[in-house]
Amino acid sequence: MAVKTKFGLKGAGRDSYLELVTTFPLASIKSEEHLQEAQKVMDQRLARGALDDGEEMYLDALSDLVAAYEDAHYAIEPASDADMLRHLMEAKGVTQAQLSRDTTIPKSTISEILAGKKPFTRQVIRKLASYFNVDASILAVNY
Repeated sequence: MAVKTKFGLKGAGRDSYLELVTTFPLASIKSEEHLQEAQKVMDQRLARGALDDGEEMYLDALSDLVAAYEDAHYAIEPASDADMLRHLMEAKGVTQAQLSRDTTIPKSTISEILAGKKPFTRQVIRKLASYFNVDASILAVNY
């Protein structure tokens, strides 16, 4: 017996979703070959341009399966405080001296963080988050 929910698809969206599921079923990815095929399916569908509701729903689910496999097999270590600060400075195009002037963080503190000799403090995190207009939680990963 089929269960009806408000998340069901109708019409063309339902048809495209079912066609995609039939062609490449939504199942946990178990191998590198399966991962490559899933990525190929996503790339081909995205290259076609505008997607209907069924295609979007299918791609959302498939991308979640790909992400779960990649998270389990290709874990990325969090960036160090030095790497994070370096990236933010490069993205904004500021020097250590400019950052120090604009945030009142001593230049020596900035230098020590960039050299990996000193971690972020709560006070530094607050100032950097405000200056770079990012959420403080991004900078507090290693805290």
